Amino acid sequence: MLHGLAGSMQSGPMSPRQAPTKTFRFATPRSVPTQSRSHLAGLRGTLGHVFFRTMQSTNAGSNLSAAAPMQLMFPDGDLKWTSFDTVGVAWNASASATTAASTPGCYAHKIDAMARPVTLFTGQWADLPLEDLAERAGRWGFDGLELACWGDHFEVDRALAEDDYCAGIQEVLERNHLNCFALGAHLVGQAVCDPIDARHQAILPPDVWGDGEPAGVQQRAAERMKDTARAAARLGVTQVNGFTGSAVWHMLYSFPPNDFAEVERGYEDFAERWSPIIDVFDAEGVKFGLEVHPTEIAYDFVTTRKTLDAIDDREGFGINLDPSHFAHQHLDTAQFALEFADRIYHVHVKDSRKRLDGRRSILGSHLNFGEEARGWDFVSPGHGDVDFEELFRALNRIGYTGPLSIEWEDSGMDREYGAKDALAFVRRTDFMPSDLAFDAAMQRS
Repeated sequence: MLHGLAGSMQSGPMSPRQAPTKTFRFATPRSVPTQSRSHLAGLRGTLGHVFFRTMQSTNAGSNLSAAAPMQLMFPDGDLKWTSFDTVGVAWNASASATTAASTPGCYAHKIDAMARPVTLFTGQWADLPLEDLAERAGRWGFDGLELACWGDHFEVDRALAEDDYCAGIQEVLERNHLNCFALGAHLVGQAVCDPIDARHQAILPPDVWGDGEPAGVQQRAAERMKDTARAAARLGVTQVNGFTGSAVWHMLYSFPPNDFAEVERGYEDFAERWSPIIDVFDAEGVKFGLEVHPTEIAYDFVTTRKTLDAIDDREGFGINLDPSHFAHQHLDTAQFALEFADRIYHVHVKDSRKRLDGRRSILGSHLNFGEEARGWDFVSPGHGDVDFEELFRALNRIGYTGPLSIEWEDSGMDREYGAKDALAFVRRTDFMPSDLAFDAAMQRS
């Protein structure tokens, strides 16, 4: 039976900023039944989810081998101690390791604070059923999924209409030892403030598009975003990321010369449309994270400040920080994280690479992603211009302990290879901050 752990457990939804700060190494010999090991997926830690790295040993008491690693995550759930009788693990917060006599060779060992959980944003995988993608992501070693609100990954209307829908989603995740820290509602959010044209039909659900009349599309998109907050709350998720659209993006290049009063009006339009949406987010205990991004109302430092000012710095409206959209603008993502520290609610891991050689343009040349003549393109994390080490140092400085969600896009790389490569890159690059200055140990000795 597990001892010393009950006092550190709780249930209930958690926000991305409340992610794991401790992990434990848990080793089981082959003599422990697989069914007993699977029951470990019923716990949850106070500061986020507790993760176990399990390893098989050839026999009780032998040296551990990493031949069969498996990572288990602890989703919400009441503690069911009787499920663990045959495992016989003890852990004490004041001890480095404790061995339980009831199962020789089976022990839990406290190790250093782990880095942030790594999740996969499912938006670029919406051609795969959630069942299929969750199995792959769990097998590859991801800690969770940021579920896109398109494809069959998370259907807002079903979440509100069907009593067992969210439980079904959670069952798929738990079966694959995955969590969900956030939803992605980029496509519908884009239509709230955008001037609607025929392109939007391809990204919107048919019931949101309707007859395509622009004002009606914008209104239905706003209502769907409100419903997204309600659906997220049903799922137990407190973060929704997405786009806002923009009434003034088309005025980026001021010719014919802009009427800058109209630009200011665009920010007022944003606030008028999004304030009622954030009212619902607030009521549901869910936060919205705008992915600062070209085509949105906020796409750099200046426009992010204007956006937050326009909506009166409401706590319910923050930022999903994606560095790939800063790199080709020659902007420093780490400095952005420091400047908007209290609004970094979620972080994407995505990369881009500039290929400016005097012939290629930073404006993209009306070429599709992946075409040779483009001046920049998205690439798999670690293969582009983003300085992820500096970004992670900035995230440590501001106290961000939430998920790093890989949004994988690279037209020149196989998708499955790229997802695994990106996960490995983040695992070896991310790190937690030190809790003391490097010379403090000398002073204590």
